[in-house]
This record gives sequence, structure tokens and C-alpha cells, in this order.
Amino acid sequence: MATAPPIARDRLIGLAGVLPNLVKNMEERQRIPPKMESALVDTELQKVSQVLARLIDKDIFSWLDTGVAPTEAQIYRAATIVADRLCGAVADPIIRNAQEQRQLALIRQWLENRGYSYAPIRPGLRFDTMQPGTFTFRLNIPVNLQTGSKQVNIPIDAVIKPLQSSIQDLPLLIEAKSAGDFTNPNKRRKEEAVKAGQLKNTYSDNIRFILFLCGYFDSGYLGYEAAEGIDWLWEHRIDYLELFGL
Repeated sequence: MATAPPIARDRLIGLAGVLPNLVKNMEERQRIPPKMESALVDTELQKVSQVLARLIDKDIFSWLDTGVAPTEAQIYRAATIVADRLCGAVADPIIRNAQEQRQLALIRQWLENRGYSYAPIRPGLRFDTMQPGTFTFRLNIPVNLQTGSKQVNIPIDAVIKPLQSSIQDLPLLIEAKSAGDFTNPNKRRKEEAVKAGQLKNTYSDNIRFILFLCGYFDSGYLGYEAAEGIDWLWEHRIDYLELFGL
């Protein structure tokens, strides 16, 4: 959190070329690995220090360029900024997960008010054999990798089989997305495109995969998804689900 930009633990390990066990112990357990020899610890910490010294955020630690000892106010400011970054990094996934749960609850209420039935996840439940008028959440769907030699499961937030569909029709697949700012969605916008591409490569272009959005998604994000053939609707306009045959 003290670097510009902040870097993930694995990125620090890679850039410094250090033993992952050292960094993970320091971050997760606040200790040096007890069985690591002291000479090796010194060598590895030196590597980490060199990377941090090169990437340190000089706007926060402004005294590093001047060589003048920092004031208490400067130290307090730097510590506050680093702590705020850390709080944000910890809180963001918690908030996103809570938002997703709320979005799925909203979809469930909307569907049940229109006669749909929830199908709990169970062994043998497959998205392509679901009964019309049923839906489920967090269902794994097998897709082919680009090489075609291996299948992997990808999780889909909401899988809905329209009431008026036949057994042969594929359900509507929905990815619930929420964002508290514009930055993170644009960093991750390729994830939805990859998922949609894998689904189409495996099950043909007839499969429908859309986004259920809440929060900050700008024209850059929406344009990128549209170019990949992905449609979306906004949470505050949930009734637009009817336009997708529900």
C-alpha cells in the first residue's frame, strides 16, 4: 500500500524474486518463518526492500527526496493514507459480495412474484435440463477452453429458464455486477467478455448471457461489453427483464 501504484502480494513476490513463504508469513501471520535461517531472511528482506525503495510513492513519503527528517505531521499523513488504502482493499470485496447478495435477492423476489420457482443447487442439476419456470443461483456451467482439449466450470450468478420456453431452450444467464467507482469495472471488463466467449464457443451463439448492473459503469465499460455482444440492464430498471423473455 506504500507503493505507486499499490501492488498485490503476489506481484511483490514476483518483482522481488523472493520466497513466497516469507512474504505470506509476514502478511498473514505477522512473523518471519520460524525455520528460515537468519542469513536467508536477511537476503530475502533485502530484495523486498530494494523493490519497495524503487516503487515507493514519493507523493506520500515526500521527505525521501529531500533527505530531511520527516515531521510528525508528515508521518501521520503518510500512515493515514496507507491505512486508508489498506482499509479500502479489505472492504471492497466484502462490499461487492454484500451487493451481489442483495442483487440476487432482488432478482429472486421479482421472479417469484411472476410464478417462477427456485431450484436449489443439488448433484445432477444442469443448466441445459432445467424445467421451464425455474431458476437457480451460483450454478457451475462446464465450458471448453480455447484449445478444446479441456473443460472447466465457470460460475453463473443467476440461471433462469423462462416460463414459456421448451425443454430444449437454453436458460438466460445473468452476471450480477456492482461497482462503487469507475476504476475497478474497467480493470475487470475483460472477465465478462472471456466468460461470454467461452459460453458461446461451447454452446453456440444462441446462448444468452447478460449483465445486471448497479453502480458506476461508464460508457467505456458499456461500449466494450456491447462490442463483445453482451447486453445488460440496470438494477433500478429490473422490469426490463421482461424484454429478455421472462
